[in-house]
Amino acid sequence: MTEELKKTEEKKEKPDEKPEEVVIDDKKTEITEVKKEERKTGEEKEKPVVKKKKKKIRRQVLKGQAHIQCTYNNTIITFSDLAGKVLAWSSAGSLGFKGAKKATPYAATQIVNAAAEKVAKFGLREVEVYVRGVGSGREASIRALVNNDFEITLIKDITPIPHNGCRPRKPRRV
Repeated sequence: MTEELKKTEEKKEKPDEKPEEVVIDDKKTEITEVKKEERKTGEEKEKPVVKKKKKKIRRQVLKGQAHIQCTYNNTIITFSDLAGKVLAWSSAGSLGFKGAKKATPYAATQIVNAAAEKVAKFGLREVEVYVRGVGSGREASIRALVNNDFEITLIKDITPIPHNGCRPRKPRRV
């Protein structure tokens, strides 16, 4: 009986001692457990045990979409998969272009190059291109996509066109 009581007491003591978990990095998570080993003399010793490194799995996306928004002031490109989940994006402002230089064709090519580098890890090859807006970077961005070895399967203009919807602004007096 005394042996059984000792075993049940040991089981009761173990749930009270919870191991501590320490997260070191967001991308490469290392979980460290600290186990306390009690010696017969009553001294406590901490021993770190490295369990596992979680590796983030990159999904392979072979076909996707490129949404290009070209306004008079800026150009933005967004790469997504066929379901519409964004893989990467880039804009002229994020690359450091300021003012009128954001809407230039040169800025549009730089934007596509930057976004193509981000998408390279997904393995994106075939792209459907959807262009919105009337800015000067429309054609330059499509040419840059071809130069970055993307196979373009579709080019569609989705610029919103009013069918006599809103009343136009009053003319400016100068």
